Amino acid sequence: MTATAPPRPHTPTPRPAAPPPVWTSSVLAPVAAGLATLFASTSLTGVVSGWAWFGYLLVAVVLIASTGLALRSLRAPTIVVGLAQLLVLLFLITGAFTTSGILKIFPGSDALGELRGVLAAAAEQIRVGLPPVDGTPPILCLITIAIGLVAVLVDTLAVAAAAPAATGLVLLCVYAVPAALAEDMLPWWTFLLGAAAFAGLLAVDGNHRHRRWRNRDAPGLGNSASTLSAPVGVVAAAIAMGLVIGTAVTGVGTVGRLPGAEGSGRGGAGGFGVEPFTQLRGLLDQGENVELFKVYGMGADKRLLRAFTLDTYTPNKGWGLAQNGRAQQGVQANKGLPPAPGDDGAGPGREIRIEPTNWVDNWLPIYGAPRALNGLADNWLYDPVGGAVFTTTKQNAPAYTETASIKEPSKDELRLDDARLAEVPQQFLQVDRVDPRVAAKAKQLTENESNNFDKAQAIWSFFTAQNGFVYDTKTADATDSDALADFVLNGKRGFCEQFASAMAVMLRSVGIPSRVAIGFTSGTPKGDHISISSEDAHAWVEVYFQTKGWVSFDPTPLVDGRAVVPPYLQTDAGSSTTNDTQEVPSAPASSAPATGTPRDPGADLGADGNADQQEEEPLWPAIFAGILGGLAAALTVVAIVRSRLRYRALMRPSSSPDSPAPEHGFVENQNVTNWLPLIAIGLWVAAFAFLAAWVSWWFALALVIVLGVLGTPTTIREIKRRLRLQKIASRSPAAADAAWRELMDECADRGLPLSGGDTVRVAGRKVVEKHRLDEEGRSGLRTVIGVVERSWYSDKPADDETLGPAFDEVRKSLKRNAPMSWKGRLFPRSLRRGK
Repeated sequence: MTATAPPRPHTPTPRPAAPPPVWTSSVLAPVAAGLATLFASTSLTGVVSGWAWFGYLLVAVVLIASTGLALRSLRAPTIVVGLAQLLVLLFLITGAFTTSGILKIFPGSDALGELRGVLAAAAEQIRVGLPPVDGTPPILCLITIAIGLVAVLVDTLAVAAAAPAATGLVLLCVYAVPAALAEDMLPWWTFLLGAAAFAGLLAVDGNHRHRRWRNRDAPGLGNSASTLSAPVGVVAAAIAMGLVIGTAVTGVGTVGRLPGAEGSGRGGAGGFGVEPFTQLRGLLDQGENVELFKVYGMGADKRLLRAFTLDTYTPNKGWGLAQNGRAQQGVQANKGLPPAPGDDGAGPGREIRIEPTNWVDNWLPIYGAPRALNGLADNWLYDPVGGAVFTTTKQNAPAYTETASIKEPSKDELRLDDARLAEVPQQFLQVDRVDPRVAAKAKQLTENESNNFDKAQAIWSFFTAQNGFVYDTKTADATDSDALADFVLNGKRGFCEQFASAMAVMLRSVGIPSRVAIGFTSGTPKGDHISISSEDAHAWVEVYFQTKGWVSFDPTPLVDGRAVVPPYLQTDAGSSTTNDTQEVPSAPASSAPATGTPRDPGADLGADGNADQQEEEPLWPAIFAGILGGLAAALTVVAIVRSRLRYRALMRPSSSPDSPAPEHGFVENQNVTNWLPLIAIGLWVAAFAFLAAWVSWWFALALVIVLGVLGTPTTIREIKRRLRLQKIASRSPAAADAAWRELMDECADRGLPLSGGDTVRVAGRKVVEKHRLDEEGRSGLRTVIGVVERSWYSDKPADDETLGPAFDEVRKSLKRNAPMSWKGRLFPRSLRRGK
């Protein structure tokens, strides 16, 4: 019988530094890709005000990177990973920027329709605004979608396609768009951050220095032609994509253009315009106040300046043009104009000169009933039905002179002038799918009136503070599925679009022809002219009478002295039944440009004249997220530094086998720092949960559930591992048993469950053969086996100082030669053993 040689004390021998652990190459690649995207997005500071957008981008990038990491650990196909990342981005957008998502985050038809409206508003704000634009919800939505898509593309190129160098073109496009739009040079630090992040991404990849990349052959280094062409194809596709995106995005914006694009500076796109639609819910956009027109010839007359009219109502959306304006027709505006409805040409005409200053649109505002227009090119047309001057493309408007009839009818004339409905174009009478409650309210208000004027005045008088209506820059929170009914019967809070839209629908529901007019209030006198600015943009209602034509009714209770109340709506002193509100001292300019939707004067005041107190999103989730994120970052840095120092210490050869054991205080400190990674991970999860709660509590709950399902098995396994390592480091009597159980669990997680019936040495041979331990690992395993055998079969307690270093050698050898898959990390098989 051959005697077994006693185990030899193990002394680590000097050797070259081991390659980075598997987690480094698996986790750092998506982390580096996410950081590169985030740092490149800092270029948006040149075109978007504030930093609110960065919080949304941080959440989006973290979710996209985490989704990719989790699915790739389960070996999901690349196409599945990409689609899942896009789906997660859609959930985030739905929860953050819509109010009709299923359980807040799942998009339904209503939520998708709402998103289309948000994106349309964002596109219009970009088109007509000057950078830096305000960080409004539509802008935040557009930025989150755009950078989210970039994050998916960068993650796919850097991690799945193993071609991080190709991401440089994508990231360059992120810089190109703000650089093309911003008037000033982008901040220097944004380029520095982007360059550093891209360099870090290349360094993490390292495929230009190693033939192995995440435990497989790096693309382009094999012998096959297909392998050699992989990075070439990826880079070529990225170049083509970058050129296409760069060409497409330069068409958006108002100030700059990339080389080769038409137009530059303010000449072609530096002005303002309004869009032909109204909305029933939303927030009045705020921004700087800009003069749009100088008007000469109006004197002290206060009249509404009409740009165009809207004739078609869509339930739950608002008013617009029939067929989106495609059917609009007109005659040349610089020729003789056909008589406007209600103008027989007998009365005197007023010559009014209008000089646009910052107006770029395909509409030209006019007063009253126009009789002639001078100074316009042949491409400007006049639509006698809609009462608008227009052209087919947006352009800088010329100065022009209008000859118009601005005579106002009297009450008595209007009471005797009901329209003959058979002679009224049907688009001004048709209204479909009006909520029965709104129609009933309109009928109730008008049932005692005998003519159209008194009926229109009764509905006009309904929109007053006495009936609970409040002028506000934001509509009330939705409590009803029908937006119109919600405004008329419940919320009663909004700005000019809601008031005008509601009154026009109620008029049509009782058979009175009406339309919504978009234009401007009377403006501000300045010397010999009137200044019309972007804060004067407004919406009101026009009602049709048989001989007087279109007559204005403005139901919005303006409070800053700019309300235009014509003589036929003025009442005797002491009457309180109309919305002819008293003037109050003017507030500071509301700074509301006509970007996307019309702006009302007095946008900073409520109906009572006080400063509007808009309901703000609670900040405490963001504050908690910042505090927890800061603590997590600090602990992460400490854990990484401590891990590196410990790794270097273990790489040094021991001075002698008789070196003194570490002092007790050092062991306690080491036991504490062993838990730092778990504590840091917990803080990161909590920080992202609070950040998600800032967007939507449903989204935060879903995030916590997903992370809990994915992270609980790993956390339990890690806690068991660290408890055992703590026993080994402190040389407790149970150290040997803890080392052996940990070794069995390490092997089980790698797909080698060891049988309880095997002896220690048989199990050791299986570990060496299955996992191909190197010489250092085998030497350490022999020491561990010897200590375990003495502990189990000897009467003396095993207090061997060589156990800790030897067990570390075995673990490092396993990591080098049998790296654990992410499936094994997320769902450890050792937990099924129940030990």
